[in-house]
Amino acid sequence: MTANPLTALVNGRVLGDHGPREGFAVLVRGKRIVAIVADNDPRLADAQRHDLHGHLLLPGFIDVQVNGGGGLLFNDAPNVETLRGIAAAHRKFGTTGMLPTLITDTAEKMREALAVVDDAMEQRVPGVLGIHVEGPFLATARKGIHNADLFRHPNDSDIEALTAPHRGVVMLTLAPDQVSPVTITRLSEAGVIVVAGHTAADYTTTRTALDAGMCGFTHLYNAMTPLSSRDPGVVGAALDDPHSWCGLIVDGHHVHPVTLRVAIAAKAHGKCVLVTDAMPPVGSDKSDYVLNDQTIVMRDGICRSEAGVLAGSGLDMATAVRNAVQMLGLPLAEASRMASSYPAAWIGLEHTHGRIVAGYQADFAVMDEALKVRETWVAGVAYPVT
Repeated sequence: MTANPLTALVNGRVLGDHGPREGFAVLVRGKRIVAIVADNDPRLADAQRHDLHGHLLLPGFIDVQVNGGGGLLFNDAPNVETLRGIAAAHRKFGTTGMLPTLITDTAEKMREALAVVDDAMEQRVPGVLGIHVEGPFLATARKGIHNADLFRHPNDSDIEALTAPHRGVVMLTLAPDQVSPVTITRLSEAGVIVVAGHTAADYTTTRTALDAGMCGFTHLYNAMTPLSSRDPGVVGAALDDPHSWCGLIVDGHHVHPVTLRVAIAAKAHGKCVLVTDAMPPVGSDKSDYVLNDQTIVMRDGICRSEAGVLAGSGLDMATAVRNAVQMLGLPLAEASRMASSYPAAWIGLEHTHGRIVAGYQADFAVMDEALKVRETWVAGVAYPVT
């Protein structure tokens, strides 16, 4: 038997840049896509056929904000096994790449989390692309569920830890009203993807941060100053800037569908990205968890503290894509791009991830007509959804 056989994904509808196409097969060898060919191409004769049973073949989903899943929270146990469990839980919903997200914690926990993600990538844990550090350089006025007692300004030791060589992406959510433009530039020039969130900044401060190297916004609208008639705020700066990215939680709870449609219409095309902000209940039978010594309960897909504060979400990426189609009225091809090629571009992986194109990593979400995931492929390996 050939050590690295050619596999042909056949009898599916391949979602390209302009919608689903029938009559095509995707050839995969090892981790990579070899070609997209007609289903009568002679190369199929020598390939191992994998029947897609008429389902849709989408690029695998990339989620840049994953706090937990499968009953696990990254903050609780930052180790490789936790990341394996979280990634496995989200694979059931078509997520083939993720940034495990550390919520505001101590400096020691941040360093531990950075090292653990490096270890996970060295061990090739499927789906781990890097880390998202959300806090602790945030604004108390927009703290949300974060522990404001741990908020602080970054020091040289923090910057050294974040900018040291890492195996994957490092994204950092900070409040531009709490971090100087000089520090933002220092982080950005070292390769950290700096984004704004949990911030009380005004428009001018936000614009200055964008000019200093900040490139995006964490869960747009939530935990930031709003757009108003005489003060554009963080939201106004985000929607006005043509180059930055905006993460959107499309669960119908964090942001009203109309408000989401306004953002998508206003923002430069291709700059709105689906994120989940997922918590431990995703992919788990358990609906409650503890965060910052508070019991959080998920009901009807909404995660709230006893005080009623939103605490992440119970959203998965497959549901986010369905909601973008059914709730926001987007074409499936665009919803898919918001979950794959756009986030890949945000984190600098646009030449290797997020599209069904020859040479790209063989990451796929196989979905039925109801947009339910039937199987997920990560780096050429199929994971059936049971």
